[in-house]
Amino acid sequence: MSEETKNENTESQDEKEAQNAAEEKAQEGAEQAAAEEKTVSPEEKIKELEGQIEELKKQMLYKAAENDNWRKRMKQQKEEAVAYANASLLSDLLESLDNFDRTIDAAKDAKDAKSIADGVKMINKALVKMLEDKYGLSSFGKEGDEFNPELHEAIGRTEDEKAKKETLLQVYMKGYKLHDRIIRHAKVMVKVPKN
Repeated sequence: MSEETKNENTESQDEKEAQNAAEEKAQEGAEQAAAEEKTVSPEEKIKELEGQIEELKKQMLYKAAENDNWRKRMKQQKEEAVAYANASLLSDLLESLDNFDRTIDAAKDAKDAKSIADGVKMINKALVKMLEDKYGLSSFGKEGDEFNPELHEAIGRTEDEKAKKETLLQVYMKGYKLHDRIIRHAKVMVKVPKN
């Protein structure tokens, strides 16, 4: 017999012995557990089960309290989010309000209306730019645009022989979108082709 074959046989025997020892220990453990179960009286078993029930009740109450606290926190956070949702926007509008105050103060001493009008135009331009850039607000509805009932609210119609399709003749109030959602339809006078 070669040296390698002897080593393999020795390893194989060692593995079998280890496996047998493990099986014997498992069998002894099972026998011991069975013996312990036989020696436990019904009163002791009832007492043990009642203890487990009490522990489960405590865990259930703890989980219920934890869940209730979580719901209260979420409700409070939601209320705060709603109450202060516009804080950022309002903070950004304060600069425009300050500019209007300065324009009103300057108007008291102004000798020509053009300088006041220029100041108001500057405030308007800055305010519109801030709302567009920071908040995604955009206006729509210009004279000459094609009439679209999904965007425009027609408050009047005028027939025109030169008109080939319905177009906006006059815009009374611009429409506004917040990102892709319409928040106000444009109020317009529509020019329609004469029949």
